[in-house]
Amino acid sequence: MKVFILTGAGISAESGLGTFRDKEGLWARFDPMKLATPEAFERDPEKVLAFYNMRRQNLLAASPNAAHRALARLEAGLKERGGSLFLCTQNIDDLHERAGSQEVTHMHGELLKVRCIACEAVTSWQDDVDVDTPCPSCRRTGVLRPHVVWFGEMPLFMEAIYDALLEADLFVAIGTSGSVYPAAGFVAEARAAGIRTCEINLEPSDNARLFDEGRFGPASVTVPEWVERLLA
Repeated sequence: MKVFILTGAGISAESGLGTFRDKEGLWARFDPMKLATPEAFERDPEKVLAFYNMRRQNLLAASPNAAHRALARLEAGLKERGGSLFLCTQNIDDLHERAGSQEVTHMHGELLKVRCIACEAVTSWQDDVDVDTPCPSCRRTGVLRPHVVWFGEMPLFMEAIYDALLEADLFVAIGTSGSVYPAAGFVAEARAAGIRTCEINLEPSDNARLFDEGRFGPASVTVPEWVERLLA
């Protein structure tokens, strides 16, 4: 069996990382147009870098939860049975990797990396960044930005993602709002290809009606239960 899983902010919420689009989410407290666009970075790089410094330190203090660990078990279990898991995440955290997942596709980039807008080098990074921080590759200053996809930018690895989606036997969305495209359109692509679909979420998403099956409740409970059932 080939399983394609899309994860969103809901899978990391129980690890203490905020979601984005609910009434208490990150974008309810901060204006994304002032913090998460190329224009915002060009206009006020210090403010944008400070925001991502805060998020980076928050991530470093967090730990994977039972849902992350369950998906790592699923990856190993499917491999043992001759199957595969394509784990695609909208999240910029590294909790899947810390939980033991071996292959994770980050379509929105990674918070623990920085990218140079001058030489385009991508570097693993856990410290704070400011406009005086030199690029480790070209040594220029004022050129480092978070290696994340901002509003108005194209998600990463889209060709590989669509190829894996259309080869899957099962598409599962976990902890997603169903409102952020192109990821919100994956379920429709799967249905059009005759692929079975399942949503696992705290509550039904914006596109819940498109899924063949829905399982609702905290990710740390619903995801391990679903994984054990699938592997059984």
